Amino acid sequence: MFAAERRQLILEMVRANGAVSLRELARVVQTSEVTVRRDVRALEAEGLLDRRHGGAVLPGGFTRESGIPQKSHLATAEKTAIADLAAGLVEEGEAIVVGAGTTTQELARRLARIPGLTVVTNSLLVAQALAHANRVEVVMTGGTLRGSNYALVGSGAEQSLQGLRVSRAFLSGSGLTAERGLSTSNMLSASVDRALVQAAAEVVVLADHTKLGSDTMFQTVPTDLITRLVTDEPPGHDDRAATELQALADQGVQIAVAGSGGGGPAAAEPLPHGRQGRRDLPLPGQRRTHGGGPGSPGPQQLRSAASLTEQGQGPGDRARVADLRRR
Repeated sequence: MFAAERRQLILEMVRANGAVSLRELARVVQTSEVTVRRDVRALEAEGLLDRRHGGAVLPGGFTRESGIPQKSHLATAEKTAIADLAAGLVEEGEAIVVGAGTTTQELARRLARIPGLTVVTNSLLVAQALAHANRVEVVMTGGTLRGSNYALVGSGAEQSLQGLRVSRAFLSGSGLTAERGLSTSNMLSASVDRALVQAAAEVVVLADHTKLGSDTMFQTVPTDLITRLVTDEPPGHDDRAATELQALADQGVQIAVAGSGGGGPAAAEPLPHGRQGRRDLPLPGQRRTHGGGPGSPGPQQLRSAASLTEQGQGPGDRARVADLRRR
């Protein structure tokens, strides 16, 4: 295939999907990722698309956001490995919040195996992944459905999170830099993510290497509020992602690097010796056992977050509300 034919096919794929990984482009045009990267660079110079770490997207700068179908094709192996590692942070009986995104959706699929959880979320995809988990209770926010990412946003979502207190928030986003922290290109999504952060004692960001060094319009979590980052190993040629990872560690963010081989649980790899900042987040060894016995919760229920504060609840519900309320 001639270069002009390759680039036309690449452009058609990006226009059809909104975002496509370099790996997928190389597979379709039957050439190496190095050649595809060169083609993408040439198309970007003509203003026909924008490069992103690990892929190409339609032009749009800070304000463009790809939908879920497009995002699901980017860095799939990396997201799987990140979700495997992040799930190891969650213990039985915890109450957590999980934001919207394809990486958090992968995490939710793994949380379904942990009994006794209460998961508060504004994501329909997260709730769907947990819908048949027998001993996981899913609490959904209110709000207005945003169809591009299947998330509930707006004042209804934010108000339903007021007064909640959980152990951890797991969030993703469109970009992550040491200077501004986590960001997204949609104002309503950013506002709900900030409300999720306010409900949590600590914040865990899930971001693959394609998001490191990328900055988008609306800040959701400043760097000083990010407790941990779970990511994957940047490719050797990706100096910007590696530099950003080090800068985040220098600011005290705990870093865990997941393998992306897909052959079972990912392993955390500490940053090399001599670097500043906290290097590796501690993974729990033996999980606590708050549930799983005869008295553990029954089948999970999907219900509104606002219902947690309604009157007339039984003793078990009141205890759960007390656990969720902001201390």
